[in-house]
Amino acid sequence: MTQTPLQTAGGLGPKLMLCLAATWLVWGSTYLAIKVALVSLPPFLQMGSRFLVAGVLLAGWMRWRGVPWPSRRQWLHALVIGGLMLGGGMGGTAVAEQTVGSGLVVAFIAVMPLMIAGLNLLWGEKPGWTESLGIAFGLVGVLLLTRGQGFGASPAGLVAIIVACASWAVGSVLSQRVWPLAPGAMGFASEMLAGGAVLMALSWANGEALPRHIEPSALWAWAYLVVFGSLIAFNAYMVLLAEASAGLASSYSFVNPVIAMLLGVTLAGEHISGHEWLAAGIVLMGVVLLLAGRSRGR
Repeated sequence: MTQTPLQTAGGLGPKLMLCLAATWLVWGSTYLAIKVALVSLPPFLQMGSRFLVAGVLLAGWMRWRGVPWPSRRQWLHALVIGGLMLGGGMGGTAVAEQTVGSGLVVAFIAVMPLMIAGLNLLWGEKPGWTESLGIAFGLVGVLLLTRGQGFGASPAGLVAIIVACASWAVGSVLSQRVWPLAPGAMGFASEMLAGGAVLMALSWANGEALPRHIEPSALWAWAYLVVFGSLIAFNAYMVLLAEASAGLASSYSFVNPVIAMLLGVTLAGEHISGHEWLAAGIVLMGVVLLLAGRSRGR
């Protein structure tokens, strides 16, 4: 992806539309793919190998095009951001999906923009009344979601997804404000390589091992995650973080849960109670109010 303006005088530019489509639609389906890959591939090994392969492919392509390697400082930034967003964020998500349905995991992840809004308070960005109302709605929804049968039956899954959300939110804010990556796709590649290395270290520390037999469905799901989840959707998200507002970059959060919950129910046979659907709806209402308040403020 080339560095071009995301907005034109007529509205949203084509690059922005493609990035939004990738984060909204593709990411919504990757959580079910993670669940399918867990049949044969343990969480940290699955995520680490996914991002290492995607990072190598993207870095190789950029080097072939003559893009230089990141500087030593930029590699350090990539290690910190990759360790948070991929090591803690995606690693924690995969761990949570071992015991909690993919749809419920993504419904919880919808709270991400609310976390980012809270972190931005440290830089003096105070929310308006609409944004504050959105945060309140989101917190109520998350509280109801944690009391449902899905997370109630798996305290370990709840802890894992809380850690994942917090790590991803902190990494997103730091990548924008404190430790920027190298420009363009090489920066994204360095983050995937560094984050993949952190995940593989976590895999080794947890004693994970590659099974002798890998189910074909798990292998196809892993390949889908490499190409669509990492090379396409993740890079689209990082482009939005670098060139758009935090609210727009986080807008996937109110689309992904709907797609993931529907896919989980229809394709994976996951059971989501009416209480949990209601809780997810309240969380999404909070995200919509938050983004609407930011748009009105601008």
